[in-house]
Amino acid sequence: MAKTKKQGNMIDFKSTLKIALKSLEVNKMRSALTSLGIIIGVGAVVAMLAIGAGTNKQVQVNIESMGSNILTIRSATAKTGGVSMGMGSKPTLSIKDAEAIKKSARGVEVVAPVMNSTKQTMYGNQNWSTSIYGVTSDYLYAKNYEIESGRGFSRNDNDNASKVALIGSTVASELFGDVNPIDKTVRIGNVPFKIIGTLKSKGQMGPMDQDDLLFIPLTTAQRKIFGTDFPGSVNQIIVKAQSVDDTQMAVNDIKVILRARHNLGKTQENDFEIRNSAEFQEKMKSTVQTISIFLIAVASISLMVGGIGIMNIMLVSVTERTKEIGIRMAIGARASDIRLQFLIEALVLSLIGGVIGIVAGILTAWLFSVLTGKMVVFTLAPILLSFGFSGLVGIGFGYYPAYKASLLNPIDALRYE
Repeated sequence: MAKTKKQGNMIDFKSTLKIALKSLEVNKMRSALTSLGIIIGVGAVVAMLAIGAGTNKQVQVNIESMGSNILTIRSATAKTGGVSMGMGSKPTLSIKDAEAIKKSARGVEVVAPVMNSTKQTMYGNQNWSTSIYGVTSDYLYAKNYEIESGRGFSRNDNDNASKVALIGSTVASELFGDVNPIDKTVRIGNVPFKIIGTLKSKGQMGPMDQDDLLFIPLTTAQRKIFGTDFPGSVNQIIVKAQSVDDTQMAVNDIKVILRARHNLGKTQENDFEIRNSAEFQEKMKSTVQTISIFLIAVASISLMVGGIGIMNIMLVSVTERTKEIGIRMAIGARASDIRLQFLIEALVLSLIGGVIGIVAGILTAWLFSVLTGKMVVFTLAPILLSFGFSGLVGIGFGYYPAYKASLLNPIDALRYE
């Protein structure tokens, strides 16, 4: 008996499913318009998630390219007539400070003193204004710069203040075009430098082009390019900690070392500034995550609007098909059958819209990547989540019209004109 009842329910469900699908097939244009809101909503969610994930990935790549566990120590702010001239405007750091940090600070892997400024660089009749960095090979290691071709700096290059240079890909392109720059001579001011190597491209980091630079030995920069009234002074000291956990310990030790070396009293402010790359990285990640959440929220609103569209169309459909509902009830259809029919229609419309929306979202994100050159990342979880959510929207917004249809009185429905 139970088996017969179960078979009867199965037959009723198949019959209801067939009627629901037939109804959607008959009203193709209405079905397409009903699904349009879901298509747009799901497509927007998939595209925004892919673009957001790609942006997050690109930020991580760019941050890693800058070097990890990096501490940047800069000179103090000079004041002229009570006006601050900006951090680094007063030379308070020196190579001796860098040596003291390397010798005494805990958790430190590499210490690299730096001098930098913007200078005009010339090759033949080409010239380009770029950032000139006086560095040691430790700087390249700390900041994750790799040699593309040629060679890096040797110990002799710094010991002898050799006039040799490494250039980034932007400088190579602007000055040399398609010509191989190795062993070519450029002029920085009136000083000739031989190009001994090119650097692997690191790309943009926000507004900063990490390839628009030229490296020369630190001693060469001090003696022949920048000059200084304070022998041995540097603009910055780059410190690479052994691990993320060691950075704060290194910061504390560096403060003690530099304050002691600079003879600062207990009440005097630091004449230097220490910036932790980890803090910057966390801020960048937090910003990207906030933007991603905002984009998803906007896209989800589109999905909700699509759900409201389904409900409105289904309510109109109930009104238009009142007589059909009355006939079905008159020949034995139960209220649950009518409710199930309209729920199936709403669910099928949502799922079809979800599939088309997923394809549209993937194509939109791909087109965005092609046109802008930005990275997009597709993962299965967001796609499945969008598809599942489209089904829930169909059920959620389709239930009220289905429930309203199931409450119709058969006699009144048959009399409806």
